Amino acid sequence: MADEAVAEHPAEPAAPKAKDARSPEAPPRGDDNAKDAPDAPGSSDASDSADAEAAEREKERERAADRFKDRTRDPLAEEQGEEGPTDAAAATRARQSGQKLLASSRDLVSFDRSDVGQVHINNISVGLDARRSGLSMRDGPVPAEDLLRIRRTHIEPEGYVRLRRALEARRLLVLGGAPGTGRASTALALLEEVTRDGEGRQNSERVRRADPEGGVRGLATQVMGGKGGHPRGTGYLLEPALDRPGTLPPDGMDLDQLASALAEQGSYAVVVVSVGSAANPLLAGRYGAICPPAPTRELVAVRLRQRLEEEHGDPARGGGGGEGRARDGGRAPNRHADRDRGADQDGDRTRHADHGGDRTRDGGQDQDRGQDRRPGDDGSLSRLLERAAELREDTEVTEAVGLDDLRPAEAELFASLLAGHLLGSVGREELLSGCRGLAAVQAYEWFAGVDRALAAPPPGDGRAPVRSGTAALFHPVAFRIALAVLGGASHSAVSAAAHLLTWELSVQSDPDSTPARPLFCDDPESDLALSRARPADGAVDVAGAEVTGRLIFYRGAALPAAVLAELWDRHFPVRAPVVRWLRLLADDPRPQVSMRAAVAAGELSVRDFEHGYAELVRPLADAPTPRRRVFAATALDQAAGHASHRRAVRKVVEDWSRHGTPALRWTAAMALGYGRSADSMDDTLDALARIGVRDDGEQLAVASLNVVRLLTLPECATVLRRLADWTGHRGEEYQDLALVSIVRLALTDVDEVLDDEPGTPLGDRGDWPLLLALAATRPELTGKLADLFWTALNTARSRDVAFDALETLLRSASRKDGRAWTREGLAALLPALTAEEHDRRRLDWLLQRMMRDQDRPLAEERARALWRLAVPARQRRSEEEESHG
Repeated sequence: MADEAVAEHPAEPAAPKAKDARSPEAPPRGDDNAKDAPDAPGSSDASDSADAEAAEREKERERAADRFKDRTRDPLAEEQGEEGPTDAAAATRARQSGQKLLASSRDLVSFDRSDVGQVHINNISVGLDARRSGLSMRDGPVPAEDLLRIRRTHIEPEGYVRLRRALEARRLLVLGGAPGTGRASTALALLEEVTRDGEGRQNSERVRRADPEGGVRGLATQVMGGKGGHPRGTGYLLEPALDRPGTLPPDGMDLDQLASALAEQGSYAVVVVSVGSAANPLLAGRYGAICPPAPTRELVAVRLRQRLEEEHGDPARGGGGGEGRARDGGRAPNRHADRDRGADQDGDRTRHADHGGDRTRDGGQDQDRGQDRRPGDDGSLSRLLERAAELREDTEVTEAVGLDDLRPAEAELFASLLAGHLLGSVGREELLSGCRGLAAVQAYEWFAGVDRALAAPPPGDGRAPVRSGTAALFHPVAFRIALAVLGGASHSAVSAAAHLLTWELSVQSDPDSTPARPLFCDDPESDLALSRARPADGAVDVAGAEVTGRLIFYRGAALPAAVLAELWDRHFPVRAPVVRWLRLLADDPRPQVSMRAAVAAGELSVRDFEHGYAELVRPLADAPTPRRRVFAATALDQAAGHASHRRAVRKVVEDWSRHGTPALRWTAAMALGYGRSADSMDDTLDALARIGVRDDGEQLAVASLNVVRLLTLPECATVLRRLADWTGHRGEEYQDLALVSIVRLALTDVDEVLDDEPGTPLGDRGDWPLLLALAATRPELTGKLADLFWTALNTARSRDVAFDALETLLRSASRKDGRAWTREGLAALLPALTAEEHDRRRLDWLLQRMMRDQDRPLAEERARALWRLAVPARQRRSEEEESHG
């Protein structure tokens, strides 16, 4: 800054003295590449020779500056084509989101998978699949004791009254729901209720299961007496087999015929179907209804109380075995009217449970059974229930369960585990292990024998299937796998990925046929129900901006890891199509897809590193496109996050950094940037330097990027020390690695390289340049940061790029709306960067250039504010006095 200008306007930048548009007139101190002084007059030849040499030196300086600028390019922007470069900030956020969903390494509960209907934990044996229990008897009467159990223990879901009224009015109800949600139990409860007070109330076999093979037509024949003839007033439960390829659901005329037959016989029928494309026409018709699941808290409360009463031996209940008084004969004849009067305005009735006690209804009246004391009860049961309520809310137990809501069989097992722990028969570790097994069992049921129906004979109803049906068969499992891999991404991205996987599974299963899928048969609500998923509004990264989108997650943090474990550990033939599918996702230009898939690939590799390395990591690490190499590096780092595989990953990365092809060295550099692929920070930096300086700096851009990424880690002081060492290295390639890293540090935003959540010092400054964020949050590092950046500003080949970076830092002081932004960081950095007079002159020149910028002129007021940040008031007064003196 000129002394005269300081005297006249101490708060303003002075007019630049420099005539060169790129730099101040006086070159910085120590600039070896500055122009030599003119030769003394008297020798024209000498003068011409000196001018030629000076011109040649200037050209060489410009060539060196161009080479340096080329090395500061974004190494992730090398992709060719219309898709454009990878958005680093979006990729970082997607990786972080994927890691959260797969962070828990859960132990799988030990049970015999050949008979998964029962799980044995200590002395507890509980049915896990209601479809295999005694209530799932096919083609025959439902035993009276099972109906009694239903009456005593069934938890009526929201809308139960509405379902009963629909059944009473039409005689036929098509009840849809996801398997395992209690839909069959609700159907039996409805049939038990409507037939008990009807024409068949004296019939001991008044509720029957119908043959699923016969379907609706066969049931209509049964009702009319064409197959044995059943008494009037009978209730029928039918679960038709609609999951076989080529099986067509009944049409409206079939249902009308059945309803007419039921009305003539005074009987009722409930047809239970799974939500999905095959059953949706049935559920949309006049007989269709969705069965909501029973509330989790009440399910657990009732089952827990039942278990404690069984073990505790409540004398008032004679060992009970149920919740509450036996209801057979205990309900008043006007029970329906009483309950309807207590229902919600739309006919719904909800139940409530609170801390181990449940509110249930006996004879149409609500009773607080959790606080109920019976004669002879000494109060110990109540204390057990209080302890049970505390145990249910235990953070460790809740995390071990990992499910947002429990289905009836899961609630049964969970209640048994809690009761066993409270009574001393189940230890703490057994309790947690059993809780973790709930998600594992659900994953097993989802995948067990999915394609067994492909070997079944075609349906015998005389109607030809419209297509092979393999795509419809595989789509539900493909959606669950896609959700496990891409959970937290947009619903559309997960659905599109599921369709890609459906194709791969169909081709693998039937390579001679071209799989077909109707274009207008998707049902997002069915996908959610069948996969225990939930939608949520959230942010989606699109072209560098965040927009609101519809995201999708599993209803439980344990399910993604459980699905991947079940898939990889127990279904080996499916690995080939899944590997092909993951390679397709690696090419997806959306970071929300490719980075989440990379994290999942790393988790799968942990479960079988030999297979994951050979099929996914190694081929993609040597791929020609940066996007695939980033995928491989991310998968490697995810595996390195597991102590069991860290040594193997470090050996791989070490070999690649020393002996690999250029593509493998590039991938190794990206893996090193995460900070877990070498034994120490110094080892990491040694490997990056080895990659960056080799072959005349061919990989210097990617090496410097990952040096900058390491500066977000706690060992950033070590990184700065090594950068300072490299600037003084004899080899120019080491100097370039340091200088490029310093410039990149100023040009890289925090959210492009940081994994921290908001709420951390750096995480709250995601849109700051990393250099300013470090200066603001780590004041002990400010001097080192300023020294390194000063070196870049004062080295000829890096000067131009460093000045452009400094301009970027200065412009970050204010947003377009005028609000203060990074001034805290600039206030820390600029005084250390402009300690000498010639440094302040350089800042003065740069501010003047920014003020004259025709495209983005810097306002004079803002220029003054920046000058005040760089030059403290005391120093400005001192310089003003010197200029007057």
